Amino acid sequence: MFLVALAVVFAPVLAPGTAPAQTPAVGVKPLKVVVLGDSLSAGYGLPAASAFPVKLQTALRAKGIAVDIDNAGVSGDTSSGGLGRLDWSVPDGTDAVIVELGANDALRGIDPDVTRKALGEIIQRLQARRIAVFLCGMLAPPNYGAEYAARFNAIYPDLAKQYGVPLDPFFLEGVAADAALNQADGMHPTAAGVDRIVARILPAVEAFLGNAKTARE
Repeated sequence: MFLVALAVVFAPVLAPGTAPAQTPAVGVKPLKVVVLGDSLSAGYGLPAASAFPVKLQTALRAKGIAVDIDNAGVSGDTSSGGLGRLDWSVPDGTDAVIVELGANDALRGIDPDVTRKALGEIIQRLQARRIAVFLCGMLAPPNYGAEYAARFNAIYPDLAKQYGVPLDPFFLEGVAADAALNQADGMHPTAAGVDRIVARILPAVEAFLGNAKTARE
């Protein structure tokens, strides 16, 4: 499993302390957010309440941020698959999209140029609709060789720079290859693994949504 090989590079990240829960101000219109992803964010093998979008929404609301997050994750989806369903997965009125796609592209050895083109078009089309984009990165499995990995791994930072969107370099950082945080397949996070992802990514998403809220107003 490529996630096991990544363990030597990405050590677990300790979750930050939890602040007291806050209640969003009454009458504040919540930000409409969609997580466009694959099984990693969809909650494969977990109860619906343990999926990444649900836990992220809970964490944000606990900080007093008014947000409604829709789970548009499809297990097995590639970046091209996400592009193909973009219009119906991201309805009108959406303020922001968290894009978590590419793991299946890497596992299948899809040409990185295909992945780059699909992700780039997703970002372009969302920006054309004035929807803010947060890009979650993925890393290639080492079994495809250094050349493939270099081409694939460059996709996310390149696109983030090209389109001016915030980037989480590796969605599974701190979770990949940690047996305590992954299901029996060694690839999909457990509920505790999702908690780790949410705790790590929360500050960046909070800043991202703050900018999205300002843009909406």
